[in-house]
Amino acid sequence: MDAQGRGRDEGIDPADQWVLNPDTGDYELRLTPSSGRSSAAAGGSDARTPGPRRRSKPEAAPEGDRASVPGQRSGRRGSGGGRGDRDETRRQGSRAAAPAAGRRKAKPKKSGKKKALVWTGGVLAFLMVGVGTAGYLLYEHFNGNITSVSTDGAGTGGFSKDRAINVLVIGTDKRTGKGNEGYGDAGSVGHADTNILFHVSKDRTNATALSIPRDLITDIPDCPTTMEDGTEKDIPATAGGRFNTSLGQSDRTPSCTMRTVTELTGLKVDHFMVADFNAVKSLTSAVGGVDVCLAKDIDDKDSHLKLSRGEHTIEGEQALAFLRTRHSVGFGSDLSRIEIQQQFLGSLMRKLKSNDTLTSPTKMFSLAEAATKALTVDDKIADINQLRKLGMELASVDPKNITFTTVPVLDNPDDKATVILDKSKAPQVFSMMRDDVSFTAVEKQEKAKAKAEEAAKLKGEMADPADVRVDVYNGGAPAGSAQNALDWLQNEKDVLKSTNQANADEDVKKTQLVYAPNQADQARRLADMMGLSASALKPTTTDAGEMDPMELTLGPDFTEAGSPLSAPSKAPEDIQRVEADKAVCAK
Repeated sequence: MDAQGRGRDEGIDPADQWVLNPDTGDYELRLTPSSGRSSAAAGGSDARTPGPRRRSKPEAAPEGDRASVPGQRSGRRGSGGGRGDRDETRRQGSRAAAPAAGRRKAKPKKSGKKKALVWTGGVLAFLMVGVGTAGYLLYEHFNGNITSVSTDGAGTGGFSKDRAINVLVIGTDKRTGKGNEGYGDAGSVGHADTNILFHVSKDRTNATALSIPRDLITDIPDCPTTMEDGTEKDIPATAGGRFNTSLGQSDRTPSCTMRTVTELTGLKVDHFMVADFNAVKSLTSAVGGVDVCLAKDIDDKDSHLKLSRGEHTIEGEQALAFLRTRHSVGFGSDLSRIEIQQQFLGSLMRKLKSNDTLTSPTKMFSLAEAATKALTVDDKIADINQLRKLGMELASVDPKNITFTTVPVLDNPDDKATVILDKSKAPQVFSMMRDDVSFTAVEKQEKAKAKAEEAAKLKGEMADPADVRVDVYNGGAPAGSAQNALDWLQNEKDVLKSTNQANADEDVKKTQLVYAPNQADQARRLADMMGLSASALKPTTTDAGEMDPMELTLGPDFTEAGSPLSAPSKAPEDIQRVEADKAVCAK
């Protein structure tokens, strides 16, 4: 009899059979509640750590319990390796769980909170960007729950400890499952209704959760896509469409949303997670509800949310209604809904970090079960081990250093129902994320210090714009960039002694300015105009002739003239933002 079966026979919740071992800091399976040891230690030399039986085919979830998005493959496994690899790993884990008596070296005891964090690992990432592990022996069970979709080459193919991590979380408006008939559009194929790009810094000290409005007008690129039947389809680009049509419309899958995010922000996405309405309901119930605060009474006939002013703990249907409310909060727009979603997710993170969640095997089991069933992930992390590793990378970020913000936008003058990029602010936000600059006051960041030093080097005598001579080359920037820069320099900055030299002989990784020692004052002026960092300045060793120009080569980091090429040291003061550790009441 397996652990799940015996637990049911004795009237025990299977999750309660996982007990914390104070000597190791790990949770172990106990089938005999009265025993003071784990079953592995109590059985003598013939004892084996029991685990779930292998199913030849995962049991089908009830209709409506699984996330459903265009192009998904039910039960498909991604990077988990072959069956033989998993079986061998399971055998090794079983042997490791039952060493001979007296041969195991005791580990130093850890505090209760620390031990729980070690066990759960990815608890912060659990609902935001991943699924933690609820115990090694449930590996096969949870793997059978996972649904995946191909990245179609749109992502990086993985993540590593030596660089920042970018995970895209997508909430669809598809009316999947029982009880969701009143939400979303009746004929929706599942658009990218809620979109959060979760960026975790290279040193894992801070994170930025960037909300992308569904009604943002942007270009959707060409999307090579693997269809549900395995065929390949090249879905053509759409110029000036709504962001939410990057998923669902024209058979687009989440990989197309990844490509759209990269084109919009310049950030390469590592992985994606997709959740539908049922995911919100099941996950909030699994965590025991989420605390929210309202600054006024709300009775929204569209979202069906009816709550009085003050604090409430909501879950299931009520949580979904809260996240879909917009007409009764703020200005009644989708941007107002984004704000209460961010407040909700901040509260959820605080709940997940609390001892009430971390030290409860029952809650952690329920979370793992709900999350692996409810979320659709990309095929590179369609394995509980990969999800655990991702979660471990993210779990150490303190909520006070996690900032929720929204892409700065303006009302579209041509269509009041949509928004367009605020080109004076959005490029700064994107640049900060690309350069891994924290939106919070994380102390003594080496990157911020280096940028301050670079800025100091640029100070000094600057030439008059009329005296700046420069040839502009395209060295890997978008087509037309050299002319775009030239027009801006001449018409906006009065740098009349500038010329477009078309394509450079070789592409560069980043925009650079080559100048002679006697052109330093011109270089400082141009760098100040364009927002070039000191690392972009490349001095030669010999002086130039009086009429010789400097050489400005535009790289892939150049988007359009007027957008700084080096990230600011802090976020613009007037953008919408909130830190995850702050409780905010929806207005």
